[in-house]
Amino acid sequence: MAAAARVSTDPTATGLADLRDVAFLTVDPAGSTDLDQALHLERTSTGAVLHYAIADVPAFVAPDGALDAETRRRGQTLYAPDGRIPLHPAVISEDHASLLPGVDRRAYVWRFVLDEGARPTETTITRAIVRSRRQWSYSEAQAAIDAGTAPATLAALPWFGAARAERERERGGASLNLPETRIVTAAEDDAYGLERADGVALEDWNADVSLLTGMAAAQIMIDGRVGILRTMPPAASTDVEEFRSQTVALGLPWTTDVAYGDYLRSLDRSPAALAVREYAAGLFRGAGYATFDGELPEQRSQAAIGAPYAHTTAPLRRVVDRWSLVICHALVNGEEVPGWARASLPILPAIMARSSSIAAQLSSGAIDRVEAALLAGHVGDEFDALVLSRRGDEARIQLMQPAVEARVARVAAAPGTLVRLRLDAASVDEGTVRFSVV
Repeated sequence: MAAAARVSTDPTATGLADLRDVAFLTVDPAGSTDLDQALHLERTSTGAVLHYAIADVPAFVAPDGALDAETRRRGQTLYAPDGRIPLHPAVISEDHASLLPGVDRRAYVWRFVLDEGARPTETTITRAIVRSRRQWSYSEAQAAIDAGTAPATLAALPWFGAARAERERERGGASLNLPETRIVTAAEDDAYGLERADGVALEDWNADVSLLTGMAAAQIMIDGRVGILRTMPPAASTDVEEFRSQTVALGLPWTTDVAYGDYLRSLDRSPAALAVREYAAGLFRGAGYATFDGELPEQRSQAAIGAPYAHTTAPLRRVVDRWSLVICHALVNGEEVPGWARASLPILPAIMARSSSIAAQLSSGAIDRVEAALLAGHVGDEFDALVLSRRGDEARIQLMQPAVEARVARVAAAPGTLVRLRLDAASVDEGTVRFSVV
């Protein structure tokens, strides 16, 4: 509470730029309160100007103070079906630092001048006071775009998304766009369920704004020879060849004359194409963080993106982004990188690796138990399932309804085909289900 209370949002008192006249808006999942980003996108005769405001979390966290120590211990916000364990106290993450509509907030504002292909030709970062005009959910924003009633920023996002998709193709990147399994709650009885959906197109366009910013941040830090990158090595040649053979087996061959990203972008939403994407998800492994201060790391690229990349747009939910923000702001504006940021860079990879492991275990454990709960009363029933992948005689399958994934032994069917399964057991306590082929 004290950290929140002492942070002023008065432009005169703070000496920060007053950008409250920029009509920012936010686009997030419905019900979100920890709003890291707000955007304003304006088309011009030569392309566009993009303002991207990122919550000024460093203003609330004193280096080497108690809150700094606790956020380093937590690493990131953890999400569970019945709540979350926030990285920062709610008074900061859901109130004073969150870019909520209709209130003045501090932010690092990235300004990109874009050409007609949405390539940045000029980048600046300004610490400022901003005010978001409205908080949109993905579904209502997409509906407004489709109906032609969206404000200018939202109306420009289809152009931006298409242009950035073309830039991804040029640099050899690839987006899998796998359907996401989400735990949902029925409001009338607080029961949990599973939803597996592709989402709306706007989610990809909005993510492209964050991706552009993360790529810009990485290049700024590389040029300044100090910072932290999100890295991933290229896929092993043996894995690429195995994947190519699987595409042939699935009837959707990836030929040698087609780039990997172009191939993935050509896939439809058929069961066979879903199985291909599932295999593709296993191609790239070894994601991590690389810090540097002087000598650049050997591995600087994020292979799936096809360029250097840095986490920098979610400081309310991820501790590493706070470092990226203060380092990039200093480098762009010709200032000294804060000593606390430089000195503590080496500890960040371990912090993020540990917290990411916990987050993954929590997410998968929660989904496993909801899956078991949904099926607990149906032992003995039969279900249709899609074979996603197979190793030996064990297959990973997805039920057509409900959206449950599981591993099943003694499956002879090929990936991309349907099988009939019987549910033999379901344990909510253990988060396990067991099926057999009918």
